[in-house]
Amino acid sequence: MNIILFEPEELSGDKLELTDRRARHIINILAAQPGDQLKVGRINGPTGRGTITKTTKNRVTLKISLDSTPPAQAVTDLILALPRPIMLKRILAQSAALGVDNIYLINSRRVEKSFFSASLLSRENIREYLLSGLEQATATRLPQVSIHPRFRPFVEDVVPIVSRACPVRLAAHPATTNLLPQVTPIPLRDKVLLAIGPEGGWLDYEIVKLREHGFKPFSMGARILRVETAVVALLAQLDLLRSVA
Repeated sequence: MNIILFEPEELSGDKLELTDRRARHIINILAAQPGDQLKVGRINGPTGRGTITKTTKNRVTLKISLDSTPPAQAVTDLILALPRPIMLKRILAQSAALGVDNIYLINSRRVEKSFFSASLLSRENIREYLLSGLEQATATRLPQVSIHPRFRPFVEDVVPIVSRACPVRLAAHPATTNLLPQVTPIPLRDKVLLAIGPEGGWLDYEIVKLREHGFKPFSMGARILRVETAVVALLAQLDLLRSVA
C-alpha cells in the first residue's frame, strides 16, 4: 500500500480516522508513529500528505493536507471478455494501476456461463481489487466497471454510445497479421477503446461485429499469451505509443 485512499465523506474538516485494514497496515506493516507523514489521496481526487496525530491498537487519526491537482483523465477504456475469476482479480488490480478509465466485462462464445455468477462480480469485491491497484500505483482515479452478459446487445447498443469518446478502436485478435503499430496512429493522441477477447481469441462472428463498429483487429505476434498478460502488455504498449514524440 503506497498511498492511503479515502472517500470524501470520511474526511471531517482536515481529520481522517481509520479503523479498518488501512489502520492495520499503518500500525502493523508501516509501524508508523504520531508525527509521521504518509502519502494520502481522495478517491477520484487530489493527493497530499497525512500527518499521524494519534494511534491506538486499532485506530489511526491523521491530519490531511491535499495540495496536488486532480489526476488527469484516463485515456483507455477496456472491453474484456470475462475471464476466470482468479485471473480477473489480477486484471482488475493491474488495470486500475495502469490507468484504465472504464472496464466493460462482456460475454463471448468462449466464456463459460458460470463466470457470470461468480461472487467476485459483486460491486464490493470488484472495488476491493480496483483499490488495491490504485494503492500500488499511488493513483486515485477509480475505474468504472460494468457487466454485460450478452455479446450482441453490448456491441449493437452500448458500443455506439461509449465509442463516441474513443476515436481509436482496437481489437486484439490472434488470427490476423497486422501488428499494433500498423493499425494505430503514431503518436497516439486520442482515447482508445481496446477489446481483448477470451483465451483462444474472438470467434469470426464476434470479430465481424466489432469491425462493423470501427474496431481494427491486430495481433500481438507469434506468442500466445494469457489474458492477464495481454492486458498488461497492451496497456503498456499504448502508453508507449502515446509518448512517441
